[in-house]
Amino acid sequence: MTEITFRALHAEDAACLRLMLYHAIYVPPGDVPPPLTIVDQPDIARYIADFGQRAGDSGVLALADGVCIGAAWVRLMEGYGFIAADVPELSIALVPEYRGQGIGSQLLDRVLAALRSEFTHISLSVSLDNPAKRLYERIGFQEWAINAGTATMRLTLPPAAE
Repeated sequence: MTEITFRALHAEDAACLRLMLYHAIYVPPGDVPPPLTIVDQPDIARYIADFGQRAGDSGVLALADGVCIGAAWVRLMEGYGFIAADVPELSIALVPEYRGQGIGSQLLDRVLAALRSEFTHISLSVSLDNPAKRLYERIGFQEWAINAGTATMRLTLPPAAE
């Protein structure tokens, strides 16, 4: 039986984070996935460049028997889901064979819990036809803006428990 564990994301996890950034790119069913090198394009690479070295960088990894299979991370930046300079943007990904098993929900729960003491809101960008949008809505994300088939969503974080 595979053991799924979670831990904080560190700067040393750059190779794993690069792969997770690739898996965070939504590819509609039947479409050909882009090459892995798409994550080297500047507008995409900014989600992970020098991760862990900037204020606001935070995240959680999911591991299956010690191998990276997923991540949820935030960064303060002007990305696709930008709302405001003090609202970090969330990215989340799982390798395909681990999707639909609740691991993504656990990643979200863990990263959100870690952010409550530092931020009041987080944002994300999601394709309107991406099934993950339902998960985001279920946990409380609300549409902030819609542009070219993509929703920018915002979640208000409840304060951390005292």
